[in-house]
Parts: sequence; structure tokens; C-alpha cells
Amino acid sequence: MAGKDVPVIHVVDDEAPFRRSLLFLLESMGWTAVGHESAEAFMQAAPAFPAGGGCLVLDIRMPRLSGLELQRRLQAGGSPFPIIFMTGHGDVELAVQAMKAGAIDFLQKPFKDQLFLDTVERAVHISCERYLETRRHQEAQQVLERLSVREREVARLLAQGLANKEVARLLKISDNTVHVHRQHVMEKTGTGSAAELARLILRADPGGLD
Repeated sequence: MAGKDVPVIHVVDDEAPFRRSLLFLLESMGWTAVGHESAEAFMQAAPAFPAGGGCLVLDIRMPRLSGLELQRRLQAGGSPFPIIFMTGHGDVELAVQAMKAGAIDFLQKPFKDQLFLDTVERAVHISCERYLETRRHQEAQQVLERLSVREREVARLLAQGLANKEVARLLKISDNTVHVHRQHVMEKTGTGSAAELARLILRADPGGLD
């Protein structure tokens, strides 16, 4: 079983010999790889995204549930797996659709081993960046959830660069009350300045200061 922090490559292809050959190639290069005989099988397995990153290598044409449909369902569910599509001759139009929908690349069968491995390496690197960004976003949200509704209002205005008096006037509360809220905001968020507070709010929500 794959370790928690080990990248995992999922290969989804209904052609068993080809799927096995990719799994062998990946494992021979030290990757942890898991094969799925269909899009439905991958959906049923519902693998968690590993902390070490990973990607999905997906055949674009499969019976019943196609690769494109699996991509659509995964995106609707917020899946963080980057997708590399594998296409056959004449599938370029479908591949372009996949790229427009967020796939990171497509490889036309047959492809060279090194091209495949390089693309997987790039996909895993992208997945790690996405994972870290998601973690930072979630951690910032958790910190801000410690604040009361009024403290969040004060925090947002302070992060916009307003002085205590301006915050007090906008919220129709006293300067002293703003001062107390400000102290609570800084203590609860572990920030020491309006600039740090602004960075925290923007990590939680890029539009949080609009």
C-alpha cells in the first residue's frame, strides 16, 4: 500500500496489456502506480489525494464512461488530481477539448517512454504545488474562523489599511471598542500588523478585501 507522503500515479485504460506496460514502466522508475480498468473502476476506488502528490493518466476513449466524462465529474467534485490524457490517432480534437477543460497535457499513442515519464514528473510537480496552495488556503480559513462576526468586520477594514478611528466611524462603534477588537484579532490570528492580516485574509479568499 502506498505511503501517505508518496506520490501515486493512477493509470486508467481499458486496454489491459497497455495499462500493465505503463504500470511496469512507472514502477521500474520508482513511482508508485495503480491501474484501473475503467473510469467506473477509478470512480469506485475513489482514491484520496496523497500528500506527496500524484496524477491521473487517462485514456480519452473508453467504453461506457469516457475519459472526458470522468474529467468532468472529477472537476465537479473538486478533485486535485492533474490529468494527462492518452489519445489515439484522430483524437486531437478531443484532446484539445480536454486541455481547454484543464488537462495538463495529452500524449498520442504510441508515445516514447521518456516523453511519458517527463510528463508524469511535471504533473506530479504541479499536483504538489496545488496541494500546498490548498493547504495554505484551508489553514488561513481555519485561523479566520476563530474570529467573531464583529472581529471579522474589524479585521477586514484594518487589512484594507484603515485606522482605528475610520473603522469606528464605519462600524458606528467607539474607538476603544475597535482597539479591543483589534487586540483580539491580532491575538487570535497570530498576526502583528495590518499587512500580515491582509495576507492572511487573501490566502483564505483572494477576493476577501474587495
